[in-house]
Amino acid sequence: MPGTSFDPVDIVGLPTVEKRSLQGERLAALVARLATCGNAFWTERLADIDPTSITSVDDLTSLPFTVKQDLRDQYPLGMVTTPMAETTRLHASSGTSGKPTIVVYTPNDLAIWAEVNARALALAGTRPDDILHNGYGYGLFTGGLGLHYGGERLGCTVVPVSGGNTALQLQLLADLGSRVMLATPSYCLVLAERAHSEGIRHQLGVQIGILGAEPWSEGMRTRIQDAWGDGFTALDIYGLSEVIGPGVAMEAPDDLGALNVFDDHFLPEIVDPETGAPVADGEYGELVLTTLTKEAMPVLRYRTGDITRMLPDGGVAGRHWTRIARLTGRADDMLIIRGINVYPREIEAVLMDDLDVGTNYAIVVDRRGPMVELRIRAEATANAADRLSTVRDRVAGALADRIRIRADLELVPEGSMPRTEVGKVKRVHEQVDDVDPLA
Repeated sequence: MPGTSFDPVDIVGLPTVEKRSLQGERLAALVARLATCGNAFWTERLADIDPTSITSVDDLTSLPFTVKQDLRDQYPLGMVTTPMAETTRLHASSGTSGKPTIVVYTPNDLAIWAEVNARALALAGTRPDDILHNGYGYGLFTGGLGLHYGGERLGCTVVPVSGGNTALQLQLLADLGSRVMLATPSYCLVLAERAHSEGIRHQLGVQIGILGAEPWSEGMRTRIQDAWGDGFTALDIYGLSEVIGPGVAMEAPDDLGALNVFDDHFLPEIVDPETGAPVADGEYGELVLTTLTKEAMPVLRYRTGDITRMLPDGGVAGRHWTRIARLTGRADDMLIIRGINVYPREIEAVLMDDLDVGTNYAIVVDRRGPMVELRIRAEATANAADRLSTVRDRVAGALADRIRIRADLELVPEGSMPRTEVGKVKRVHEQVDDVDPLA
């Protein structure tokens, strides 16, 4: 309505003492509610916990972990802790076992979700007067709607274009003059490539890309920013459906490389992936999150599988969020190739560091023989078309130095590999028979 005003969103957080007090109160209330709400899963999981013993964040490590298999085992609604009559939304992530992971929201959960996404957008530099181009998928996937409501909470005019239909996306970006674009990093590159090929990049005023839902490296950031040109900043947004969806943490343009966790709602820990024991601040480990304020489907000490580390205070003055490093990979994405642990993001980092290699690539784990082999197919840039052998040898050597095994690297012409316009790009494939997954 004309004259509508929006309350400002918090992009700085609480100072440490106040924050720890609030976190402790919310953690104690959460454990007490889970122990007494009558949900069979939580009654059993917390059977050995005296809720009155949880009084501060220092008691967090006495609580049990939650893992993704718990959500699968309780499919579809076994982890809902409120009457279904009090819920208003259901989302789901795709499941490798054939069943999706379902998450449920109350009206208050949705209000919190809008709030943290509004924070993320504002932290990235989005303004209430922006026309926000939302290229994330809508539907059961949490990305599109989570950021949609965050944009509306901030006061933006949201364009719910979703994924795909690249011609329409570029037309809307040009005609509406959107300054901020939301998309997966792979689709952000597709849009840049198409804008250049059609000669319309100069017509687009996009300055900020808020990119998530896929892992992406610093090298990929450089490629994306180069593709869009001077004045464009690519920023990482982090979230997962089991916790709430997008809006758990956000990177800021004045503190690149750090994700700011909205820790009044999501309490972070870093633990050893093997033992579950806490690691020292600054050491890499698995990110664990507790939802302090969720009503319908809260989780205690949820093991995300994402590998990161706590960053020290000393980011932007006046900002108090817990800072974690951008993710280096996922524990369950780790490939074991002839006894060597390899993260796909390490491969991407090598490829993106070489200017003769394009941005599109795929990895094949070949399990047909007695020894697992690793194959990589990547596009070479047009400038390298007459030097493929030299480029291949150089990049293959850099890969061997980085991941400590030899991989079979194939370079193909620029533009010859398929692009993903809807959903998440699939980088890693397995081959178990004579059917080439990249054919």
